[in-house]
Amino acid sequence: MMANDNGSDTPEESMRYGIIGEDLSSDEEKLEKYTGEVDWSYLEKHYAAGSLVYVDPSLDLIEVGKAFSADDTDKVQAWRKSGDILQPSTPHAMYWEESNARFLALVVTPFVLAQPVED
Repeated sequence: MMANDNGSDTPEESMRYGIIGEDLSSDEEKLEKYTGEVDWSYLEKHYAAGSLVYVDPSLDLIEVGKAFSADDTDKVQAWRKSGDILQPSTPHAMYWEESNARFLALVVTPFVLAQPVED
């Protein structure tokens, strides 16, 4: 083993670099990375799998994503109770398919949160 500049030959002291690709982004920045505009055809498979969650346009999608990722049960249950988030049903899916609806979607595994894009 070779000594480093200060004379030490321990691997811990001679290797002072960060992990390549380490993501130092904030939680909000990470959520924004997994957010994008999609059409219904992208969301349809998530709807069929039962992992799609509709988010009312009155809510901030990133804020909802934070609550899901932090497992903030109180917030999520309050939104469910008020109807601001819900599991879409067949009539929703049929309407979105017929209307060529577009959504802002956020992946928070195992869920995909979807909020309609207003024209």
